[in-house]
Amino acid sequence: MAELLNVKPTRMELLNLKRRITLAKKGHKLLKDKQDALIMEFFTIYDEALSLREELNKKMESAFDALLNAQLETGTLRLKEAALSVKPNHEIEIKQRNVMGVSVPLIEAESFRRNVQERGYSFVSTDPSVDLVAEKFEEVLDLVVRLAEVEETLKRLAKEIETTKRRVNALEYIIIPRMEATVKFIKQRLDEMERENFFRLKRVKALIEARSQGGA
Repeated sequence: MAELLNVKPTRMELLNLKRRITLAKKGHKLLKDKQDALIMEFFTIYDEALSLREELNKKMESAFDALLNAQLETGTLRLKEAALSVKPNHEIEIKQRNVMGVSVPLIEAESFRRNVQERGYSFVSTDPSVDLVAEKFEEVLDLVVRLAEVEETLKRLAKEIETTKRRVNALEYIIIPRMEATVKFIKQRLDEMERENFFRLKRVKALIEARSQGGA
């Protein structure tokens, strides 16, 4: 049996509890709908994350193959010199956006892809293989930024789903059953009190009639 609320068994409390149950059931439905929508959104983004992760793995493999080839063709020393000459990238700005009521990151950054002149190293003293390495790793960086945004979004959605689930379960299995059990108890207690009053009035009436007949 569900635990009862600590309230007085009065008609006022009965009406109040009935209103609270109605509100709780509406709240439960809204939270359940929110939970279902969050789960659908989560798996949509999850599929995107898997796709991005798979693409990133392939691009990283291709980038490291190009790096190895550049080391063989250009030499490690000249490759390091070119790397140290690369100009810094533009700053990344992290904002927030709303997904199903959840604040998730929105990463704004220009593409890391550049042409040879923009990179900073001397394309005259380097081999074309260096350009290929730069291009490959720029593609990797673009994907890393996007994947970071998507995976952080997944983490926050998962946390919100868990929080919403706990609220749904609390309403469904604890709060609403407790209020309904209390309503049932109050009804039974009010019925008992009504029966007691009825029998009390009946006895009083019988006593009054008996006295009036005795007096006659």
